[in-house]
Amino acid sequence: MSAPAIVWFRHDLRLADNPALSAAAASGAPMVVLFILDDEAAGDWRPGGASRWWLHHSLSDLAKDLSKLGASLHLRRGSAELILPGVVAETGAGSIYWNRIYEPWAVRRDAAIKANLRAQGLRVESFNASLLFEPSGIHNSEGAAFRVFTPFWRACLAAGAPAAPLEKPAKLNAGPPIHTERLDDWRLLPTKPDWAEGLRETWTPGEGEARRKLEAFTHGALQDYRDARDFPGEEGVSRLSPHLRWGEIGPRQIWSAVNEKRSADGAAYLRQIGWREFSHHLLFAKPELPNRPMDKRFERFPWAKDHDAFAAWSEGKTGYPIVDAGMRQLWRTGYMHNRARLVAGSFLVKDLLLPWQEGERWFWDTLVDADLGNNSASWQWVAGCGADAAPYFRVFNPVLQGEKFDRDGDYVRRYVLELAGLDARYIHRPWDAPEEALRKAGVRLGETYPRPIVDHEKARARARAAYASIKSE
Repeated sequence: MSAPAIVWFRHDLRLADNPALSAAAASGAPMVVLFILDDEAAGDWRPGGASRWWLHHSLSDLAKDLSKLGASLHLRRGSAELILPGVVAETGAGSIYWNRIYEPWAVRRDAAIKANLRAQGLRVESFNASLLFEPSGIHNSEGAAFRVFTPFWRACLAAGAPAAPLEKPAKLNAGPPIHTERLDDWRLLPTKPDWAEGLRETWTPGEGEARRKLEAFTHGALQDYRDARDFPGEEGVSRLSPHLRWGEIGPRQIWSAVNEKRSADGAAYLRQIGWREFSHHLLFAKPELPNRPMDKRFERFPWAKDHDAFAAWSEGKTGYPIVDAGMRQLWRTGYMHNRARLVAGSFLVKDLLLPWQEGERWFWDTLVDADLGNNSASWQWVAGCGADAAPYFRVFNPVLQGEKFDRDGDYVRRYVLELAGLDARYIHRPWDAPEEALRKAGVRLGETYPRPIVDHEKARARARAAYASIKSE
């Protein structure tokens, strides 16, 4: 019998379109399927609370799917640099396969692991399963990473269609039995506070659900995507982002399914997948992206320090209904509609003048789709210090944004229950409502619902002055 092959699962918790799994299966070797929870290497960017909840259920689902093909999922926790050589010695493995991840800490760690294992005579192969294109293959005329999305996406489209997705293996040869840790012992599920009830009501992690969701989207909401995607009160988006985060579905699978439609709405949706791609390519080129602004002038930005303001923002108690609805949706469901993310993010960094890194860390802990590339690049975009960044004078007006994208107040009513009975004319500016309208809706400003914690026009002027002070240097 040939020496076993180790398949190291990471951000690719699926059987279909999994190049590492397919290559190991094609080798015919007995297979040791392994997942390592390496919080040590990830450091500050270990999965946050909502991501850990998702990971627990995704691993449980993956284990069931693997068992149907004849394999078992083995769990280990600790340093992958130490665990992998130990599993090699334990099993007598002669090869190891994995799919690449592009977070800076993982790139460094994986390079060291690959060099050490190859020095021991093992066959080590890695593959791209999480992106449409390798970061090293898309660059500008000077050979550098793009800093503006549109030419980046144009270069991606000119590079040719992504590879077709792979079918899942028909059968897997089980390797020797080894010790596996119990998933429940990892304590990935939240306890204090136990906010997972909303997650359970909203999400079903797993590859099967991801594929069902993609099929439903391509046969339904995709047809109106361009018009509906900006309205948080409508079901106009795919909600595939958390499935993408842990690789329960891959971007090539999405590309293939959406591209078949050959529609303008499909092209618009794939452009959003392109923004995900852009963020990951940026992170690969700029490892400091999660912590430091790309525009170095922002190292001198006069950010405020206001713990009370941050608490009001994170708890959805700013007094601006569209902001509060987004933040409460996040806490209740582990997700926030993209339009609400833009408005809430702008409010934090521009109305409150609080550092974008504080919002980034809050999202990292509370989003089920918390993705290091997307999260850091998007926060830098909103703050105006990143690639293709929003100009500093663009400050989203939370009232106008609510009135434009939540015209009837359906989104606000769903998550800001105190305002559910308020007339649509006033739901995005309750401070302007007549006393009779407030009384009828059971709203007492400053008691049942807060008054605005800042005056938007004054905050906007303050933000523009602060931004101008560094832009002119």
